[in-house]
Amino acid sequence: MKILITGGSGFVGSNIAIYLKKNLKGVKIYSLDNLSRKGSTINKKRLLKHKIKNYKLNIENFKVLDNQKKGLGGAINLGIKESSGSSVAIMMADQSDDINDLIKYNSLINTENCDAILGSRFLKESKVLNYPIQKLVLNRIFNYFVGIIFWNKYNDYTNAFKIYKKKTLEEISPLISESFNIFLEIPLKIISRKYKYKIIPINWNGRTKGVSKFKIRELRSKYLFTLIYCFIEKNLLNIKKWNFY
Repeated sequence: MKILITGGSGFVGSNIAIYLKKNLKGVKIYSLDNLSRKGSTINKKRLLKHKIKNYKLNIENFKVLDNQKKGLGGAINLGIKESSGSSVAIMMADQSDDINDLIKYNSLINTENCDAILGSRFLKESKVLNYPIQKLVLNRIFNYFVGIIFWNKYNDYTNAFKIYKKKTLEEISPLISESFNIFLEIPLKIISRKYKYKIIPINWNGRTKGVSKFKIRELRSKYLFTLIYCFIEKNLLNIKKWNFY
C-alpha cells in the first residue's frame, strides 16, 4: 500500500507519517511539502530516518476541475482546455509509463521543431514488461492493421503516453471519442493532417496490482468507430486538397 501525505513535513503531518510507518506493515509513505514553515527541514530529517521521502512541491499549483462531460474522453478534453503550458503530455497514473520518458518527451518537444512526440513501446530500444499476452497479441494485430489502412510506419497508435503542442491539440479539435479510443483518435489526426512529429522508443511496465479499466470487449466497437471516422476524415481532407488545386 502507498500513502501520500500533503504537508508531510509539518508538525501534524510528519507525526502521522511516522506513526503510520511504524504501525502498518509493508506500507510506503510519501510526503508532499514546500518546506516553507519553521521546523519543516527538521521534520524532513525525521522522515528520512524512517525512510519516508519528502517531495518539495507547492500543492497550490494544482487545480481540481469538475468534469461535466463524464468519461475519459471528457476528462482529456477538459485537461487540454484548462492546461496553461505550451505542451500537453498524456500519461497513465498506474505507473506503467516511465517518468524518464516524460523528461525525454519534454526536452524533445521544446527543442525539436515538432508538433508531437509519439512514443512506441515496440521499437528495438523499448523495454516492455508484464504485458498480458492476450492484450499484446490483439494490440499488435490492431496496430498493424491501422498502419496498413493509413499507410504509415508508426506501430503504437493506441498507446496513451505521448506529448503534443497544446496549439496542435486545439487545431485538431473537436476530439469526439469518449473513452480509451481517444488515444487512437489524436495520433491519427496528427498524422492525417500532416503535422510534424517524431517517433521515439519508450518503456512500459504492466501493473501487478489492481484491475485495469480497459475492457477489450466493451471498447472494440469504439475503436472501430474511431478508425472509420478518422479514415473518412483523412479522405475528405485529400478530396478537399485536390479540389483546391
